[in-house]
Amino acid sequence: MGEFTGKTAFITGAAKGQGRAVALALAAEGANIIGFDLGEKIPYPAYNRSSNDDLEKLKDEIEASGGKILIYAGDVRKAEDVREAVERGVKTFGGVDILFSNAGIAAYGYSWELTEEEWDTMQDINIRGGWLVSKYVIPHMIEKKGGVIIYNSSVAGLRGFGRMSHYSASKHALVGLAKSQAIELAPYGIRVLTIHPTGVNTPMNDGLAELEGTTAVEIAERSAGNLLRTPWIETEDVVEAVKYLSSDRARYVTGSQFVLDAGLLTR
Repeated sequence: MGEFTGKTAFITGAAKGQGRAVALALAAEGANIIGFDLGEKIPYPAYNRSSNDDLEKLKDEIEASGGKILIYAGDVRKAEDVREAVERGVKTFGGVDILFSNAGIAAYGYSWELTEEEWDTMQDINIRGGWLVSKYVIPHMIEKKGGVIIYNSSVAGLRGFGRMSHYSASKHALVGLAKSQAIELAPYGIRVLTIHPTGVNTPMNDGLAELEGTTAVEIAERSAGNLLRTPWIETEDVVEAVKYLSSDRARYVTGSQFVLDAGLLTR
């Protein structure tokens, strides 16, 4: 029996990086997983490389270890995709107890040089997508009289970053959404939080480095400038935060921001 036996977790951006790591960890602790990811490349940002194969590999790995998972290739910007994935998940597993809203993109560009399409894509995926998934999950949590929603924000959701205004704006918006939903959903026993990692060692760093013509370590150090001597944290660090916040050990934690910044915000 694992810590999350009998629970179901809906995870967006599940095919790679932090989402994949959280899906594997929660499944290992007994949770049923609904893994949602786009499964195809999008025009912006150009590094995006998640695929249906990545989702299938996640499914194979979880099932090989005895876990249960439903995968869905869809777009968090499309209500019909989100609604269908939630409905399939609820039909299969009986509800949703944990939402890890992780799907997101990052890119560089001076605020006055961004195209409208670049700005809109960033907001549509990072904040509208987060809200849209919660919109369809929340009624099922209300029905069960409990649940946990964790939005994956960033240190950029708590301070500004040059050449990342569209990204920072979207991550700040997640804080406002989470705080407001925490107030709305407390009467139903539903907790809502944001987590704020510094740079995380994921394929996104490689993609950004490719776009910038540099290395992943240089990208991490330029974007973060951590106080502790590390260019980034690992996906396992995010996993431990999500596990704690999703558990009964954090039963009175809601409406707050959980920071994993290696000291960045102290600078």
